[in-house]
Amino acid sequence: MAEIKSSSRRWEDMETDVLVKIFKELNMIELAPVAQVCHAWRSACSDPLLWNTLDLGLLKSNFIQTRASPYIWVDDRSDRKLMKALRIAMSLSRGAVTCLIFHFNLYMRDEHLSYVAESCPHLRRLVMPAWNRITKNGICHAVRIWEELESLTMPSIAHPSYIMEEISRSCKNFSQLKVMGTFDVNFAFAIATNLPNLRVLSVRCSILTKEALLFILDCMDHLEVLNMSHCLLLENLTPTGKKKVFKELDGNIRDKTARLREFFHCQSSSCIACDRISRDEGLMRWYKYEDWFWREDEISSLALGNYE
Repeated sequence: MAEIKSSSRRWEDMETDVLVKIFKELNMIELAPVAQVCHAWRSACSDPLLWNTLDLGLLKSNFIQTRASPYIWVDDRSDRKLMKALRIAMSLSRGAVTCLIFHFNLYMRDEHLSYVAESCPHLRRLVMPAWNRITKNGICHAVRIWEELESLTMPSIAHPSYIMEEISRSCKNFSQLKVMGTFDVNFAFAIATNLPNLRVLSVRCSILTKEALLFILDCMDHLEVLNMSHCLLLENLTPTGKKKVFKELDGNIRDKTARLREFFHCQSSSCIACDRISRDEGLMRWYKYEDWFWREDEISSLALGNYE
């Protein structure tokens, strides 16, 4: 019998657009070895379509909480693993990342953040990890580079004024903010003073004081969307230090929220998230729950979705 030659093509000879469609199904960890196969595959792995969003939400630090500042100890191996992942991602993405997502329980250093900022200067959306080991100079340096930043999800911070001031100076298109943790009147004042044109605000699953809520509703005329679902709503501390928890919104708050285009609120005893925030006394211990739970938000533009 005559030898029959195969008409099949080799993988490395496939068109780039076909390879890109296939590689879109892979995560960054899976892409790293694929990019080493050949020049054609590495070129496809660097296509901007693969890197609009860099989701590092599965990358967490191996840490132990401590009593001394920065109140956290992180295994050196976690730092090295993070930097290795960042170097691979930044090398392949070639500055194309516009949305960057970090896990809530990732504890990076200034050098990590600076490296990311300088490698992704066109970032428009950032989901930040914990602040503990990031300095004021570190975050302000990054924000100054991200002039196109429009959306920020961040844990609460003791002194929010400096970062809000930097965003106000550097990010002229900034319009969306999500705060995860404690939202008091100092935080509300920092936002209203520096980001008066903010349009979308989420404080879901946070400690929220009534004074802060009223301040935001009274002072931020451009606010269109507010999410305070599953919050622990507290009255201002009394002289005795006791906290009064509000189980429902009063008429004054409801009247003020009526002007908003979208308002999300939930304080139901049958709600899983409300039950968890109550049991955690307002400081949600995300590590205890499903790994996707921290990614949720009733505001669609702030929700991250599951890892699928």
